[in-house]
Amino acid sequence: MQRLFFLLSTTIIFSLTFLCFSAEKVEAFGWGYKKNLNHEIPDVGKYREILKENGAYYVDDSGDKTLYLTFDNGYEQGFTDEILDVLKKEKVPATFFVTGHYVNSAPDLIKRMVDEGHIIGNHSYHHPDFTILTKDVMKRELETLENAVAKASKQDDIKYVRPPKGMFNQQTLQWANDLGYIHVFWSLAIIDWNTGAQKGWQYAYDQVMNQIHPGAIILLHAVSEDNATALEKIIQDLKKEGYTFKSLDDFVIKDKMGQPIYGF
Repeated sequence: MQRLFFLLSTTIIFSLTFLCFSAEKVEAFGWGYKKNLNHEIPDVGKYREILKENGAYYVDDSGDKTLYLTFDNGYEQGFTDEILDVLKKEKVPATFFVTGHYVNSAPDLIKRMVDEGHIIGNHSYHHPDFTILTKDVMKRELETLENAVAKASKQDDIKYVRPPKGMFNQQTLQWANDLGYIHVFWSLAIIDWNTGAQKGWQYAYDQVMNQIHPGAIILLHAVSEDNATALEKIIQDLKKEGYTFKSLDDFVIKDKMGQPIYGF
């Protein structure tokens, strides 16, 4: 039911914003890259320069064995408490990119995330494709979500945005900058969002471990039982391999200041 409501709200916002599309057609991109199993940063082609020009990120290319754990939360499936328990036990920070439906349906979890030192990121209020919106509609999507998070927790502002479905273009990246947001994509993701086709914890574990590389921004979906079950072993084994988990704030501060800032 949670998932159905989320999908219905997404459809509704597409309908409501149909007449608000930008008059000027700008080429749209869907974030993606060729995966590799050699533990190197994946090649994203022309996207790399586009992101660089607009102050957006998908990886920490410093060469340090640091990892940045992020979750996309569109609706709650009952596994986030378990994920938060593991993060607390292992002292690992994470960023949760949430939608309006998630905040409204699980405000207690939003509060817990913030209280335990995690960052809330903006995944928009209704989960629309940014590339078909006007700047004003995109602004409303982001600000409405930010206000909802502020009401549910002590985090009163949001710095990071992850575009729904990974859709972006030069225009939406610049609009986000104008509104004070930093786009954060990812360099490691797995097929984990289909709650009706979970493959077991070993699948999630193997997919992450096979693709891991220094500086990875890892995208996982909190609706996945596989992820919740595999997360502790993933974290423990990556620590054994010499990796350190840090927050996006650590990364962005290090990048902008040119020096490492250590989190928890």
